[in-house]
Formats: sequence, structure tokens, C-alpha cells
Amino acid sequence: MFRSVNPATGEEIATYSELDADALEAKLATAASAYRHWRATSLEERTALLARIGDAYEANRERLARMATLEMGKTFDSALAEIDKCTAAFRLYAKDGPAMLAPRRQALGGGGTAELHWLPIGPVLAIMPWNFPFWQAVRFISPAIMAGNVGLLKHASIVQGVATLLEEMVTEAGAPEGLFQNLAVKSSRVAEIIADDRIAAVTLTGSEGAGASVAEAAGRALKKLVLELGGSDPFIVMPSADLDEAARQAVKARVQNSGQSCICAKRMIVHAEIYDAFMDRFTAGMKAVRAGDPFDKGSDMGPLSSFEQRDTVLQQLKQAKSLGATLLVGGETLDGPGAYLSAGILTDVPLDSPLKHEEIFGPIAMVFRAGDIDEAIRIANDIPFGLGSSVWTNDPTEQQRFVREVEAGMTAVNQMLASAPEAPFGGIKRSGYGRELGPFGMHEFMNLKSVLHVAGAPLGQLTNALD
Repeated sequence: MFRSVNPATGEEIATYSELDADALEAKLATAASAYRHWRATSLEERTALLARIGDAYEANRERLARMATLEMGKTFDSALAEIDKCTAAFRLYAKDGPAMLAPRRQALGGGGTAELHWLPIGPVLAIMPWNFPFWQAVRFISPAIMAGNVGLLKHASIVQGVATLLEEMVTEAGAPEGLFQNLAVKSSRVAEIIADDRIAAVTLTGSEGAGASVAEAAGRALKKLVLELGGSDPFIVMPSADLDEAARQAVKARVQNSGQSCICAKRMIVHAEIYDAFMDRFTAGMKAVRAGDPFDKGSDMGPLSSFEQRDTVLQQLKQAKSLGATLLVGGETLDGPGAYLSAGILTDVPLDSPLKHEEIFGPIAMVFRAGDIDEAIRIANDIPFGLGSSVWTNDPTEQQRFVREVEAGMTAVNQMLASAPEAPFGGIKRSGYGRELGPFGMHEFMNLKSVLHVAGAPLGQLTNALD
């Protein structure tokens, strides 16, 4: 049994039953059957369905956003923005998907040509977290449908209402039975699902522990795997930056989604020359952040996703202070019901602190002083993670160095890092491997088939033959 609880009030919203063995088997069989049909559909059929799903998201925008806010506490405005991004993803693949799948011709040195074709591989299992409950799933669903694959979602236990709506939107858009299904199962059953021969590949967004467990199961089954395991992203500010804008964006980058985003800026690394000036602005901005009712437009952030998550962050703060860090502002619980925590700043964090090996998944920023660009890059890279980064400088030479030398899958220059349907998303080091979104995300779960021939039949003829 899964319980959906409103973290703003602590009240139960609904309960959901877990799939028993027979129900799970039925869903796997349905997925396999759906794949045999869907892989043979035309690109026109796939794009038409994606467009209809995008329309369904737009038509149900407020209902979907409300469920996200109720189940995990994000502000209603940010939930609406999340649904809008989902709509954009479906429409992107509906518009540009065929071009992403167009065969490519490669000349061979010994004569003749190779034609490269992207073909589907089968049912893909997605194991997704609660922090962006619609978007995390949609950035997997939309390219999977375009690719000719089918999807199975094992969503986080606390957002089963969202999981139900995710399946409903695809079904209501006219998808064939089994094209996308929610699997209401606990994490303990994931390994057996991965081992099933009907599962072709796996994608996971979650913790390092979850990633290691799923990677072990996928490795034993020799299944393709994409992992996005979070990080502790640096936000580097240099003397040539616009300090007002950098500080304003630093606040937003740290407290968005109540600090519960894999690509939140978690470590502010500030050049010593402008450290005090930046801190004056940043501290004032963090103090002004209002945590409150997520349906109240005056709230900058809602509660954390659960009381358990809030307690985890409080324990990290306690440990940091015991090791010499200073809690400059915030980091306090709020009176009344709800898993609320005020926006906070940690300074004087020892560079050998255990926190550099952890991700603070809450609205707490760590601030570090760097004497020069070399030290800033050294601090940025001296962690096991490598997901995103944001660098603030108007010096072109510094920009080039940060792009080359900051160890991350993504770098934003003079802006807050954010995901977009068009751009590859993913990290390096212990932040995982593989990419989501854009053509590269779709290609992760496709068979790149090389078709070799001498004379060079027209691409269209071979494409039809392969379809």
C-alpha cells in the first residue's frame, strides 16, 4: 500500500494498492504486445500521438499541476511551469522527431556506403523520483514513444497520484493499450523486473545508492542503462560578473523547488575580490525567501517533500556545524504543520567535510571563497559529482577555461542552469552516465543499425524495407 501525504499539512490524500504478481505479469505481457505493434507504426502515427498528448497536458494543465503541489509540495506556479515544459517536450518530439530519426549515409574508405538507421529496441523501464514528478517521467516518455519503444514507469512511492495521471494522459490521447503503463511496485521488486527478458533497457534518476543497486541488476541482465544521480553543482562568481544579477539568480538557483532539484546550485564559489559584496546581496536575498502555503502566490517556496526529507537536511546541518561550519542564516523549521524549512546559508565549511561527498537536497547553500580562478576550479571539481554548473564572468578567457575545465555534464554561462527539451541532460563522475532529452536522449534507447551496401540504393527504399 502506498500513502500519498500532503507535506504542507501532513494530511493523507489517498492510498494506492501495490501490484501483486499476477497484475505485474499482465502489465509486462501487455507491454511486450504493445511493442510488437508500436515498433511497426509510421513516424506520422507517432508524431500525431505525441501532439495529442501535448494537447491533453495543455487542456489538463491546472489539474495536473494541482496534483504535483498536493503530493510533493512545490508551489503551484512552479507546478504549472513544469506542466508547460512537459507540453513543450511532447510537441518538440512531434515536430522534430522524424528529423532526429532520419537515416544517415556514411562513405566507406574501401568503396561503397554505410547507411545508419535508428531502430527501437523494446520496453524500457523508467525508475523516477518525486521532485519533478511529471517532468522526470515525460522526458523519458516523449522520446520513447517517438523512437517506437514502449514505457513502464516505476515512480516514487509518494507521488502515485501523479503516476496515475501520467498514464491517464497517454491513454486519453488515444495510445494503444500498453504503450505506457504505471507500475505501482516497491523498490524491492525492481531487480526482478529488470531481469525479465521483456525489458530491453532501464533509466533511473535518483540517489547514488539507488543507482548502484539498479546498475548491478542491469549489469547482471546485460541491459542498457542510463543513470542521473544528482550532484552538488557549483555556482562560480568572478569579479567581472554582474553582481546584482548573479546574487539574484543564485537565490533562485538554490531555493527553486525548495532546493530539491538535482541541478540546484548548491555550492557558491565566490572570488575573494567580490566576496563581501556578493554575500551582502546573497544573504539579503536568502533572508527574503518566504516559505509557505504552496498554493499562495506570495510563497517563494513550499515545504520539503516530506518530514523525512526535512529531517535529513536538518541532520546534515547539525553535522556541518559540529565540524566547524557556520549557519549564517536560516535552516530553521517553521511553526505549524508542514515539512517547512527556511532558506539557509552555510559558510566556513571545511573543504574536507563529508558534505562535499553528499548532496543537500533542501534550500541550504554552502558558500566558499576562492582566491583566483585556479582555486575556484579546484574547489568546483573537488567533489565526486559532475552534473551541472553555472559560471558568472564577462571575461571570454575565463568563460573558455570554465567550459573546458569544470568537470560537469552541463555548464551555464551567466545564467542559472535549467533543463530544456532540446538540450542533452546528464552528468559525469558519480552523477551518472548517459543522456536524456534532445536527439541524444532518444538515441540512448535505440539500435543504431549499420546497413552496408555497394551500389547505394536510395535511403527511402531501405528505410521502407527496414520499417
